Amino acid sequence: MNSKIQNILKNKIDENHITNFISQLNYKKLSADNKTIYFEVPNRFISTYINTKFIKILEKNLKTFEIFKKIEKIDIAVRGDIKKTKKEQILDEQYEKDKINPILNPAYTFESFVVGSSNQMAYTVSKTFVEKGIKQYNPIFIYGDTGLGKTHLLQAVGNESIKSGKKVIYLTAEDFMNDFTFSIKKKSMPHFRDKYRKCDILLLDDIQYLTNKEKTQDEFFHTFNYLHSTNKQIIMTSDRMPSQIPHLIKRLKTRFEWGMIADIKPPKLETKINIIKKKSEINGIDLNNEIINYIAVNVNSSIREIESIIIRINASVKLLDQTLDIHLVKQLLKNQIKEKNKEITIIDIIKMVSKVLNIKANDLKSAKRMTKIVQARRIVIFLSRKLTINSMPDIAKHLQMKNHSSISKNIKKTQEIINEDEDFKLLVDDLEKKIIDSKN
Repeated sequence: MNSKIQNILKNKIDENHITNFISQLNYKKLSADNKTIYFEVPNRFISTYINTKFIKILEKNLKTFEIFKKIEKIDIAVRGDIKKTKKEQILDEQYEKDKINPILNPAYTFESFVVGSSNQMAYTVSKTFVEKGIKQYNPIFIYGDTGLGKTHLLQAVGNESIKSGKKVIYLTAEDFMNDFTFSIKKKSMPHFRDKYRKCDILLLDDIQYLTNKEKTQDEFFHTFNYLHSTNKQIIMTSDRMPSQIPHLIKRLKTRFEWGMIADIKPPKLETKINIIKKKSEINGIDLNNEIINYIAVNVNSSIREIESIIIRINASVKLLDQTLDIHLVKQLLKNQIKEKNKEITIIDIIKMVSKVLNIKANDLKSAKRMTKIVQARRIVIFLSRKLTINSMPDIAKHLQMKNHSSISKNIKKTQEIINEDEDFKLLVDDLEKKIIDSKN
């Protein structure tokens, strides 16, 4: 049963988590009413990690087994634990939290983080703090869209700091809020405050979720003040900069801006290529340059999406024994790649090519023979034929060229260069993607 469970999760959870956590699940029994399934794991860390990260995925996928169709609950016990009373369980939970043993993904390190111009500042300030212990920037506030690596960077700080003996608390804003609520109900607020104020480094993910929670914000304000005044480091992430977080009390916004604010932007094409190479290496799959470039050009900039695609490719090759080539990748990604918009015009193409290549639009319609202009004009002709409904005479007329035969020659020449020059092919593919995205 254990191996069957691992198999159904292989294309849902990455291989590292399967090996380190899911493989540790030991199926024990099903309750008499078929509504609870019992597992055992070697230790409480694995139990907590699975319950935190994968319980919903387990619930959904275990129901694909006929015998588990009615399950409503998954019970993951630690091997050798004695059944405890409700009060003992609450005390144990409190004790586990007080040990300040954050649940960090061991794969999130500075070494596995791909650095580019889009994330250079956030990476540098985080790594400098860990390596040199400089607290000049406190707090460190990292913001950017979801899926760009904020959590990876935050946990990399945590993983490295623990190695040097620091007491680290890593949690999401939602975790902080839930812990705060729990402590109020149990009348243990002194205990709550003491716990957070004993740490050396507080890592708080998705701070924007504290919005509209006035009491939680007020409590965090006092926690922040204490840690800051005692020279303890605070690092936070958000999907936007402090001034743009709605319903966040002004005094918190002010404090979040005290230190270093660093953004993470969507990675540029070169960085995306490096990310794909790194994620492929981590997942043990060898992708050739054609496949890597295709993925980089045709998927969004979310690192999570890139990881998901690589896991799907890996599963198709290793589980379904499919041949790894560009045709397989195109098939797997066809639903994720936007359909070409039929309303794309030659004007749209000229605007994008002019902007990206820094060439005046009028020069593309001129007889100028400068190498840069000739190359840009060829790209406009090639993409106009590929992405619009215009005929070759239509394109010639729009670009003020003599006849359609010159259009045909330019298309042929462009295709030859694409076949011979990988960098040029990548440029054309990237321009095509930008034009399509601009119309959707």
